[in-house]
Amino acid sequence: MNEDQWQLAAQALSTITVTAQPDNEPVVITGIAEGFRCIGVGTDAAVFQSENFPEYAFKVYAEGKKDKLEAEAKVYEQIGQSVYFSTCYGRDERMLVLKFEQGPTLFDCLLQGVYVPEQAIVDVEKARDYIREIGLNPRDIHLKNIILQDGRAKLLDVSEYIKPGNDFRWEHLKKAYHEYYPIIDGKPVPFWLLDTIRKWYHHWNRYSANFEEFMRIVSKQLNYRK
Repeated sequence: MNEDQWQLAAQALSTITVTAQPDNEPVVITGIAEGFRCIGVGTDAAVFQSENFPEYAFKVYAEGKKDKLEAEAKVYEQIGQSVYFSTCYGRDERMLVLKFEQGPTLFDCLLQGVYVPEQAIVDVEKARDYIREIGLNPRDIHLKNIILQDGRAKLLDVSEYIKPGNDFRWEHLKKAYHEYYPIIDGKPVPFWLLDTIRKWYHHWNRYSANFEEFMRIVSKQLNYRK
């Protein structure tokens, strides 16, 4: 796809409005763009795929999130080509044009009961090492920002890699994988439970520092389902 083609696609998506929500909730989408389908929703943007150009993903940011768009475009430029990340082909005032990456997110894997191998954890660690090597800061790495491709991991949403500090989201996720994932053992987890855990974590991460206590509460819920 050349720039003229994705500019036409961008015009087609002008009928779509993406609106951010409070309390770390996913964005809300209004409007319809013929020939496009939504393939992902986050707290800052929604991602669409074109029937005519299925090999690309159009990440449309919510109104008021231009700083996130600018940051992510800058990070992708610095990352360049890497097996652990997608590729950014272009941008306009409210979207990035990315390579479409096939595969479920780790969140989807839990929903569908798809086994997540240890190799995926190793891949994320290697991706984080690479990001540090090029002078960036790997953070905001969670279930919806990691996809599984043939047993290997690839990271999505790199917009926070220019921020300082550690949000510990990956450390907590890795600890949960090693200590609590065997409880699930490849069984599907209902959406309501995963969404409840997500909300608990968001609240806990703001007001508490005891991750072990948080995971004890979660593991009770998982054991209750067995």
